[in-house]
Amino acid sequence: MTSSEASTQRIPPFVSLGSARAMVAPSIAPSDSWNHLNSVTNRSRSAAVSRETDSVSGNIMDTIDDSSPIARDLAHENKRRERLIGRQLPKPEKTRIFTVSNQKGGVGKTTTTVNIAAALAAAGLNVLVIDIDPQGNASTALGIEHHADVDSIYDVLINDVPLKDVVAPCPDIANLICAPATIHLAGAEIELVSLVAREQRLRRAIDVYAKEREKSGEARLDYIFIDCPPSLGLLTVNAFCAANEVLIPIQCEYYALEGLSQLLKNIEMIQKHLNAELVVSTILLTMYDGRTNLAAQVAAEVRQHFPDQVLGAVVPRSVRISEAPSYQQTVMTYDPSSSGALSYLEAAAEIAER
Repeated sequence: MTSSEASTQRIPPFVSLGSARAMVAPSIAPSDSWNHLNSVTNRSRSAAVSRETDSVSGNIMDTIDDSSPIARDLAHENKRRERLIGRQLPKPEKTRIFTVSNQKGGVGKTTTTVNIAAALAAAGLNVLVIDIDPQGNASTALGIEHHADVDSIYDVLINDVPLKDVVAPCPDIANLICAPATIHLAGAEIELVSLVAREQRLRRAIDVYAKEREKSGEARLDYIFIDCPPSLGLLTVNAFCAANEVLIPIQCEYYALEGLSQLLKNIEMIQKHLNAELVVSTILLTMYDGRTNLAAQVAAEVRQHFPDQVLGAVVPRSVRISEAPSYQQTVMTYDPSSSGALSYLEAAAEIAER
């Protein structure tokens, strides 16, 4: 695939790349995917909305009474999907490296990493996910083996194993590869202390890997996402030194605001002493519950303080997002028509177009 061809790939928001009943989703040819997309869209436009008639022509959303909250939500979701159909994502001029970080646990770091990576890869962009969280949840979500006998990012950081010997392709989505994490990473913080240039080891490994891909004629990576552990130790410092952008997922609750201030102080220290190019470019609001005033207040406060960084897309609380990892899938393949998948598609498009 040439660069010009890759740059015109489209996000297929309704394509069923996988199913909840299969651990590995079947691949679908692009032409079949778009035929499926068109058929789904056509069916939704011609669906019956009255029990008294057999069929109703035209757009189904034109016939729904939007006086109820559920109907308004359905109409809004339909409009969001229509905006994504046929949307083209540009290739970045150079590889964009994101560290996905927040020292508070449970805010959606791993979920955000794998789903935005999957959305960009589905659009034809070349994406690498580096899992440096000892829990290895990103590796699980992408269907990558990460048991103790597998070479992992631990071997890259500690034993100088080349990154090309560690990365593995995601079985569900083309153009998406992952460097897995194993339980050995749990002790890497201590082992890194005595190593030379301990903060720069991941950055050097990525630089070498990029040169090797270029030398072998492989396509340039468009995006690299580094999934961090919920801490500010040497593994996270390595991620900050390797990246040029920080993506911060923020749960729409009060504790998330407290953790954000400490995270920004640490990023400022990294900028001063280790990586002057690092910037906080993106903040994504996650686990948003529109039924509560607290979520709305937190979202408003974050947008007030970071108007340029906060994405317009907001990820809602979603059962589908939570279920997907149990099938070793992202929500993009597990249920591509869900509200969670739609939100991550919108977030990926915003990131690509910034």
